[in-house]
Amino acid sequence: MTSPLTSPRSSAADITARAAALDAADPLRGLRERFLTPDEVVAYLDGNSLGRPLRETPRRVSDFVRDAWGGRLIRGWDEQWMDAPTRVGDRLAEVALGAAAGQTFIGDSTSVLLYKLIRAAIAARPGRREIVVDRDNFPTDRFLVEGIAAECGLDIRWVPSAADAGVRPQDLAPLLGPDTAVVVLSHVAYRSGFLADAAAITAQVHDAGGLMLWDLCHSVGVVSTELDRWSVDLAVGCTYKYLNGGPGSPAFGYVRADLQEELRQPLQGWMGAADPFDMAESYRPAPGIRRFLTGTPSILAMQPMLGMIELIAQAGIPAVRAKSVTLTEFALDLVDEQLVPSGVRLASPRDADRRGSHVTVDHPAFRAVTQRLWDRGVIPDFRPPDGLRIGLSPLSTSFAEVAAGIGAVATALRELG
Repeated sequence: MTSPLTSPRSSAADITARAAALDAADPLRGLRERFLTPDEVVAYLDGNSLGRPLRETPRRVSDFVRDAWGGRLIRGWDEQWMDAPTRVGDRLAEVALGAAAGQTFIGDSTSVLLYKLIRAAIAARPGRREIVVDRDNFPTDRFLVEGIAAECGLDIRWVPSAADAGVRPQDLAPLLGPDTAVVVLSHVAYRSGFLADAAAITAQVHDAGGLMLWDLCHSVGVVSTELDRWSVDLAVGCTYKYLNGGPGSPAFGYVRADLQEELRQPLQGWMGAADPFDMAESYRPAPGIRRFLTGTPSILAMQPMLGMIELIAQAGIPAVRAKSVTLTEFALDLVDEQLVPSGVRLASPRDADRRGSHVTVDHPAFRAVTQRLWDRGVIPDFRPPDGLRIGLSPLSTSFAEVAAGIGAVATALRELG
């Protein structure tokens, strides 16, 4: 494949020059300086697993510890922390989810939120006995569905999908019917980067009478998302990838406004009660989205994501998505030129409309290659059996990093013979 970004006979100098030109023309280039990057890192190509911290994050966390926590102590709950899960959720919804206020909250881990919302969806569709999920979904999603199905005596309908693609409406159609309770899919496939047609699939599921739950972990903050316009029922996503919240930062959940009174979440905790400090004898859910909270929210762990949400707001999701497409197209061209001749196979969609912000390539030597690259300051990640993921976070990744990283992959492959 030949494109204006590279040519079949590009020298290393040519590629470096093209990367420099793309970086110079990047309207978001100034934002890269807002991130911390160790000197020994040559190319960070794993932002789809763990985003870099913002330079402001150490100060933000330190200020919170000193002033909000250390200064206000327990008074902080009354003054600002009680509504933090919904306040931050509303801002995230506005900036990155295409959702009106009152439908999004910051809560537990992705796994716990998936459990809560899948169970709530099943209970809201009594008599329906099937959960639909694809075989190549992220392990957490599949494992949770397996456990919930066993717990509730339900059946699983497995959607077949190729590891280098994802679920399309035609793949799903034969599995939907009057027994469909809930469908659980990833908006962007964790392995291939395939971007699902969320609007069409959601409409399909609704036509069958089921509820649709989208896992947004690999799309939030980097792909245009319109949860309200698509009439999505439920969604869950993490905040440590493209939202740069840090290791183990809390996840977010979305429940469409008209479903909130209908759904009953299974983990009834005091923070989701109508009056947490009433210490009532029995549980009475809070009105609206707050009822989906369970235990005490991690206020400290929310701090790092706040700056990134505002940085995405400053850039605008359309500009972030545009750079993501250009980055992945540049990466694909370099893969074709530098890696395919060594037996590497592309395992991601070529169509930008069906691709998220990472590219996966396969080769039997990639497990060994990955360790060699990490030792040299080039950091992609490996996904069994033989996939190398090149994750490109648009606000922090330069075209020069992409060129250096893929060049290092080519070098390591040659060394390993």
